[in-house]
Amino acid sequence: MPTSVAHRAGPKEWAGLAILALPTVLLGLDVTVLYLALPALSLDLQPSSTEALWIMDAYGFLIAGFLITMGTLGDRIGRRKLLMIGATAFALSSVVAAYSVSAEMLIAARAVLGIAGATLMPSTLSLISTMFTDASQRAFAIGVWATMFALGMAAGPLVGGVLLAHFWWGSAFLVAVPLVGILLVAAPFLLPEYRAPSSGRFDLTSVVLSLAAILPAIYAVKHSAKEGIDLVAAASLVAGIVFAVVFVRRQHRLTDPLLDMTLFHSRTFSAALGVLLVGLVGVGGAMFLVTQYLQLVERLNPFAAGLWMGPPALMMFAAGLIAPLVARRIRPGIIVAFTLALSTVGYFLLFLAGSANGIGLVVTGFGLVYLGLGTIAALGTDLVVGASPPTKSGSAAAMSETVQELGLAVGVAVLGSLTTVVYRTQIDNHVPADLAKEAGKAVSDSMAGASSVAHHLPKTLLQQAENAFTTGMNIAALVAGIGILVLALVSATVLRHIGTIGSDNYEEDTKAELDRE
Repeated sequence: MPTSVAHRAGPKEWAGLAILALPTVLLGLDVTVLYLALPALSLDLQPSSTEALWIMDAYGFLIAGFLITMGTLGDRIGRRKLLMIGATAFALSSVVAAYSVSAEMLIAARAVLGIAGATLMPSTLSLISTMFTDASQRAFAIGVWATMFALGMAAGPLVGGVLLAHFWWGSAFLVAVPLVGILLVAAPFLLPEYRAPSSGRFDLTSVVLSLAAILPAIYAVKHSAKEGIDLVAAASLVAGIVFAVVFVRRQHRLTDPLLDMTLFHSRTFSAALGVLLVGLVGVGGAMFLVTQYLQLVERLNPFAAGLWMGPPALMMFAAGLIAPLVARRIRPGIIVAFTLALSTVGYFLLFLAGSANGIGLVVTGFGLVYLGLGTIAALGTDLVVGASPPTKSGSAAAMSETVQELGLAVGVAVLGSLTTVVYRTQIDNHVPADLAKEAGKAVSDSMAGASSVAHHLPKTLLQQAENAFTTGMNIAALVAGIGILVLALVSATVLRHIGTIGSDNYEEDTKAELDRE
């Protein structure tokens, strides 16, 4: 039995949760608003194709690379302090991005945004674990937190569409400023400060090794998604793996490691991370393909596509809020397995969708996929944080975010590449020999390429390109669905030892393995 009674949160803590939701929504907004702003800023700044890619990718690379470092840094210097420093840096770099006068300046601003963004997610999540010590309340609070990112992503096209209709492209970046202002004013009054009592020396060598492990691995995944698996991707992946091995060996030797490897001795911690990683692979690929389908096949503008993505986002939001409540009566492992099975139905609907009348099936199927995401994001994250001691919750939160970032990137690379292979196989025999060379090359390359030269193409060829892309999406969805079905069965097994949230044995179940260390 527990030796102490957990303190139940009051109005101050719930108000603090609302403040912690702001940076989470902000990060979601920042992801999708840029997609709308890119055409306008490209006309203004005239970036090369390589610079345009780095404008998109610099943020993601740096946020993934620095999550582990920032999670541990927050445990050492204070989680609220790091949150406020990071939020300030995020707002300032957003202003620089908004008023950038060159592509290089915007890339640099996006890189700083990524480093600042890496402070926000682990700081907010670890503060929630500090504020909500009651297991039931903590699970619900994490459910709210987990769904805010999806709401931000869903709102991005809507907010961006309104801003870009009335202002210049830089206005899309300035959304951060008022939200950060509210956070900085309210945080000292509503958020507690917490730092580990004995944190030891901060190992800069481990920081460098973690970056050397994560950044090449993420680059390999993203490069493979764009260019296919080649020597550059293979070399980057091998380099990342080598540095990861060196990093892990160093953590085992250090008295005060950057990442406490004993966290992985917890069966709950490791299993929940695995569920998050594999689940996000499917979601990442589906999200990429569905947004492509809506804009390239259904020919919707980003604002209209954002409206169609609204219902799935609401399903995720509902799942993230309801799952922790249901888990007070039913074991989390059963809930995760059941909702992942529903996600499998969603992938099957994506498999059935056609290019002519598939928008209903696509949106419904993606809604079921997001239903599973809301559940695993809420319950999986709670299990990861709950399985770690309070002094290490920043590191645990960072690991949770890192595997989710990696899962999304791998999903886009693997399922996106599979779709591209199917597309090219399907379309190759349909490109007429008398088509202009550049147009033929664009059509043969991708659906995005075909869309960019649509006004030069015969109507039948464009329809064949749409059919080829849809077939690729169908096959990718089938592969993802099979993987998620296997994950559902595995989840029912590896998480079955966890009791219902709030039960006498819930905390013992999640922390038992660590307590034996």
